[in-house]
Amino acid sequence: MATLLDDHATSGRPLDVLDHRILEMLSLDARASVTRIAEELHLSRANAYERIARLRRTGVLRGYTAVIDPRAAGLATAAYVFLTLKQDDWGVLREALADEPAVRHLALVGGQYDAVLLVRTRTVDELRAVIFERIQSLSCVQSSQTALIFDDHAEHRHAVPEE
Repeated sequence: MATLLDDHATSGRPLDVLDHRILEMLSLDARASVTRIAEELHLSRANAYERIARLRRTGVLRGYTAVIDPRAAGLATAAYVFLTLKQDDWGVLREALADEPAVRHLALVGGQYDAVLLVRTRTVDELRAVIFERIQSLSCVQSSQTALIFDDHAEHRHAVPEE
């Protein structure tokens, strides 16, 4: 069964169903106690604690966070920005936008474009400034296309892989 599940390169062993269930529980409620996780998964508290510690130690579980609705928090304007980059400039792009708070997600992709960015701002004017002045002005960007987001939904939960 474990061979069908993802193996994290630094963990030394594949994640099993219980590891994935722990991740799912924490993704639904990052404040879930070790005791509650142990009870729900029928584990000893020590076993649950060790599994969580291993997930953190190996980098599978990188932290705990609040899930914030961007629109309710004032970031009502959003767009996906699709970029074509100059050859081998992914690292340049990633470094150039590392401190740009409006860029909420940056991904290297295959296909027609080289990178996709999720950009969120308070206003259309701010969005325009980020795209035209900050992103398109980068020397590594060859071309861009922007798709305005009218509505979106994100599911912030870890899916347990099928066997």
